[in-house]
Amino acid sequence: MGFKITETVLRDAHQSLIATRMTTPQILGAVELLDDVGYHSLECWGGATFDSCLRFLNEDPWERLRKIRERAKKTKLQMLFRGQNILGYRHYADDVVEYFVQKSIANGIDIIRIFDALNDPRNLKTAIKAAIKEKGHVQACISYTISPYHSTEAFTKLAKELEEMGADSICIKDMAGLLLPYTAEELVKALKETVKIPIQLHMHYTAGTASMAYMKAIEAGVDVVDCAISPMALGTSQPATEPIVKTFEGTPYDCGLDMTKLNKVRDYFAPLRVEYLKSGLLDPKSLGVDVNTLLYQIPGGMMSNLISQLKQAGKADKLDEVLAEVPNVRRDAGYPPLVTPTSQIVGSQAVMNVLFGKYKQVTKEFRGLVRGEYGQTPAPISDEFRKQIIGDAEPITHRPADDIPNELDKFRAQIKDYIEQDEDVLSYALFDKVATKYFEFRKAGKYGVDSARGDRDAKVHNV
Repeated sequence: MGFKITETVLRDAHQSLIATRMTTPQILGAVELLDDVGYHSLECWGGATFDSCLRFLNEDPWERLRKIRERAKKTKLQMLFRGQNILGYRHYADDVVEYFVQKSIANGIDIIRIFDALNDPRNLKTAIKAAIKEKGHVQACISYTISPYHSTEAFTKLAKELEEMGADSICIKDMAGLLLPYTAEELVKALKETVKIPIQLHMHYTAGTASMAYMKAIEAGVDVVDCAISPMALGTSQPATEPIVKTFEGTPYDCGLDMTKLNKVRDYFAPLRVEYLKSGLLDPKSLGVDVNTLLYQIPGGMMSNLISQLKQAGKADKLDEVLAEVPNVRRDAGYPPLVTPTSQIVGSQAVMNVLFGKYKQVTKEFRGLVRGEYGQTPAPISDEFRKQIIGDAEPITHRPADDIPNELDKFRAQIKDYIEQDEDVLSYALFDKVATKYFEFRKAGKYGVDSARGDRDAKVHNV
């Protein structure tokens, strides 16, 4: 038996292509078909799904997970977890992280894929320990990027550290589609020689090279690859499942999946794709290849954010200058991988530098990144630059979450009138205003309201 496949259509594929707007009824109609295929796992939760359920669809993300679990009898369910950020955009206290992991596993998650935007293992520690305690499968991530400080050697060293922390498998998480085929082969071989646990590869098709990278990685012995069923694949999503399966059929790498069963899944999602195109949720631009990804190492979602910021400022003609400035800002800030939230932080600062002069205006988030509020950057930041950005403020060299006192009791007290299930406190902890609005909607008993409403312009979180 060769490699295995994780199917991403229920999470990352629609997050990347239609800003995570697939509704729970649309998802539930496919679960039994997907469950019958024989995938390694179904990625169906975490990432931006949680936020989108509450914010745009008036749905309870916990209820979605429970309903998927009821229907998926044979296949492991998987989620994406942003380390100390959980599914939000700031660091949370350890008690929130631990409780979130506990409840995710209790509601049906088998595999928790845990990553940190800076690859700082300290930001993964609490989530990893909690998942081990709850007997979940810990998949720890290497956020893949390219810089003078990122190399095969550096990534294998990180993988070894993650294995020693208790990871059950390692995921090479390539959010921008930067991993080229021969580099993929080299990295997978090196990781297989360094660690004893399975290696999984996650890529976006943005740059157009991901299927070729998968081929070389599979030949090098990668254990699992992430794919999306063809109607929801390619562009900013993952490589398509069926061509990958067919390519290796009858070879020593054959993954053993049945094309007839995959075709039933394809037939379910094909009309939905047409619906998304008609409604404008699926922008044909998301389906193309963006060579700028390889030129500037910028994920697709970050590129659309930059264009949007410049348009709002009436400076759309400055895009080339901003693209040239991004690598400079990234270098100054210690070469962070460009993934949520560091992609937004570096991108916004590059826009400020072009519009107002180099570091004449600095965003609060960029100041936080340079100070160490997000963790340790891959490369050291010069004392001179740090002083220029944060002045006399004390740099943070310890684990940032050590400064955050327990938060759960405070949140419970704030929403005591709304609580209908234990998990509500977690929804509120991550997205307070959005969750409160949902709780009010739920209290008013407006179930079954049509959820395919406006919000066509929401930015895609390419994670």
